[in-house]
Amino acid sequence: MSHEKAPVTPAIRVLRQHKVDFGDHLYTYEEKGGTAVSARELGVDEHAVIKTLIMEDENKHPLVVLMHGDREVSTKNLARHMGVKTISPCAPDTANKHSGYMVGGTSPFGTRKAMPVYMEESILSLPVIYINGGKRGYLVSIPPQAAVDILKPELVSVAVE
Repeated sequence: MSHEKAPVTPAIRVLRQHKVDFGDHLYTYEEKGGTAVSARELGVDEHAVIKTLIMEDENKHPLVVLMHGDREVSTKNLARHMGVKTISPCAPDTANKHSGYMVGGTSPFGTRKAMPVYMEESILSLPVIYINGGKRGYLVSIPPQAAVDILKPELVSVAVE
């Protein structure tokens, strides 16, 4: 655990604006480490670490998918749910452009562009989630309902183990 002060990112401004009580969790970021590293560093279950994925449909319309750290997104099921042909992850530079965040530090809160948000519905059954605070090596803990209240996501069931 690092002793640096938690950053104030666009995501943190949004959480404060909505008066969400959140916890700051800084850790040593590892390139390509993903949720396994953050869960290990924070000593929490990877299932409670929620990844923010920037994806797009075949027309390049961006969207945000919130998924458990230990699950993958069935892009086929998500595309079917949305009524589009295909859904695929954005290239990192495209994701950065849409979200305003660096890949590895993408938060669903305070994105540069307003995008539709799809959230794996089982996330709501967790007592607390750890989600990116808008910077690599920085997660915030919040009740999952806070994410629903702010992001107004469409709940989906597209997780793959």
